[in-house]
Amino acid sequence: MSLSTGTRGETVPTVPPVNPAVDTADVTALLERGRTMATPVLRAAVDRLAPPMDTVAAYHFGWIDAHGRPADGDSGKAVRPALALLSAEAAGAAPEVGIPGAVAVELVHNFSLLHDDLMDGDEQRRHRDTVWKVHGPAQAILVGDALFALANELLLELGTVEAGRATRRLTTATRKLIDGQAQDISYEHRERVTVEECLEMEGNKTGALLACACSIGAVLGGADDRTADTLEAYGYHLGLAFQAVDDLLGIWGDPEATGKQTWSDLRQRKKSLPVVAALAAGGPASERLGELLAADAKSTDFDSFSEEEFATRAALIEEAGGREWTSQEARRQHAVAIEALHGVDMPERVRAQLTALADFVVVRKR
Repeated sequence: MSLSTGTRGETVPTVPPVNPAVDTADVTALLERGRTMATPVLRAAVDRLAPPMDTVAAYHFGWIDAHGRPADGDSGKAVRPALALLSAEAAGAAPEVGIPGAVAVELVHNFSLLHDDLMDGDEQRRHRDTVWKVHGPAQAILVGDALFALANELLLELGTVEAGRATRRLTTATRKLIDGQAQDISYEHRERVTVEECLEMEGNKTGALLACACSIGAVLGGADDRTADTLEAYGYHLGLAFQAVDDLLGIWGDPEATGKQTWSDLRQRKKSLPVVAALAAGGPASERLGELLAADAKSTDFDSFSEEEFATRAALIEEAGGREWTSQEARRQHAVAIEALHGVDMPERVRAQLTALADFVVVRKR
């Protein structure tokens, strides 16, 4: 089994393997810049929410603990804000121009996390109890809805033609994100999902919003649609690489690094790329895996499975080649993303930073 083309029909360029020695100091500085510049505007937006939604959102972002006391929790990697600021610079604008877009994308991303945690039954995110577990399902739904509304409000308040264009891109990306989540849930109840279906789902669920992050700053900076579309192509394929790595971490990630349970995606019966690729591979391990997963779907005591039972499924996925195929797919999507950057005339410094962020996505551990 192999895929030789990208999900939009592009021929995947042949490139050297991603350098595992990514300059983490440079990437960390880019991520921290995005977080530092976006957070004050993000906090001000959250302050608009009526109580107790403002407090619930503050807990979700790690600004306070479950008792309302100030905290310095993990608020995420801030990849999307960093990309939005670089997007503005790619179009020749100052990074500050991209801040409203960075905050809007981050609000939509966190809207999706609040709802996804509830739908998936996840009790832990970023090493803390999830919002629905602490504050209840109703608050998780309401605060998620409010964050989505705030995202559009922030952009439209700018009152410019560019803001209108940016809002259209954000709402389209949000609709695709929701499509992807719906596909993800529906696939959990199917015995078989094709690799193509899985890539389409992940392109919607993760690729669409990262694509928006990579164009929204440029749009706010006055870039034309061709430039914005090309940056979106970079972000879309970066999103697929990002999700492929997430799928690997969802099975084999270190809980200390990911903040999730061991075998997290297997516990949720997710048809993630390693699982789908392993089932499509054929051979004894693939067939045995298919038998076990079919029985799992009918099991009434799945929640009581032992660690050894999940470890057996993970071992079969690896034996069938699902782990290696997904790792290679992350690199293929990374290659397409980097190739897309050649279609935009931008400062070489910005190109290098976008490349470094792409490398970081593929070699990250959480």
